[in-house]
Amino acid sequence: GLQARLAETEYDLLVYSARTMVEVGTQLERALHRGRSAGVLLFSSPIREQQLARMRRSGQPTVLVDCFHSEFDSVSIDNEQGGYLAARHLIDQGRKRIGIIMANPGSVPAADRLEGYRRALKESGMDPVDSYVVASHDEETHGYTESHGREAMEQLLARDPAPDAVFATSDVQALGAISAIRDSGLAVPGDVSIVGFDDIRLSEHLGLSTLRQPMYDLGRLATEKLLTRIAEPDRVPTHTVFSPHLVKRGSSVGDLDSKFGSLRVRTSAVAY
Repeated sequence: GLQARLAETEYDLLVYSARTMVEVGTQLERALHRGRSAGVLLFSSPIREQQLARMRRSGQPTVLVDCFHSEFDSVSIDNEQGGYLAARHLIDQGRKRIGIIMANPGSVPAADRLEGYRRALKESGMDPVDSYVVASHDEETHGYTESHGREAMEQLLARDPAPDAVFATSDVQALGAISAIRDSGLAVPGDVSIVGFDDIRLSEHLGLSTLRQPMYDLGRLATEKLLTRIAEPDRVPTHTVFSPHLVKRGSSVGDLDSKFGSLRVRTSAVAY
């Protein structure tokens, strides 16, 4: 969406990619360097005080995507509602012991998804169980990895009793969780239902229930806001929040394992 909107303008896209959360500050400094760019889009980063001070000093037109601060235009997803919809769906499927595979609590989207999960459980009269919440302590990738999903699911399966359903805060984590469940001799969703978040392309092919984000619309609208901010630097910041959409597939309804058998997926993708 970002590229499609920029293609309609005379602007070029320069990408500063932070391989880990630790690198965000360095890459933001490069992007904000005077004269280097007309404006900046900052994706999926907690707005810490040091970053906020740097953005204020630069005066550079800046739009936040998948993150929020009242001083800057932003486009984001209602992550709290997404966590609520995921847990609510598992409750509606009759699941009684619902766990969550969390990214690092420092990840704002993941923290919001946790709040939505807790709200759904409390609303249905179920007390959230602390031992059913497994968070990553990875400061670099924030735990949005297949390996963390697998490790977290192994921890959940060791609980007594083990969860009969799990919400993973990303599809990549959910894929790792499914591998751990199958390796333990259990079935998905017969023994453990799984819901992810993102709806990456692989999820449709593997039958993963998930919360879909309107990624194209996010990118296009964020770019539109940046172009407007460049043209009108003194306008009042605007904030747009999209609602995620629950996509029901075989990992929470139906019989996923009979359809896909012992298929294994290995991926190193990181999704924030």
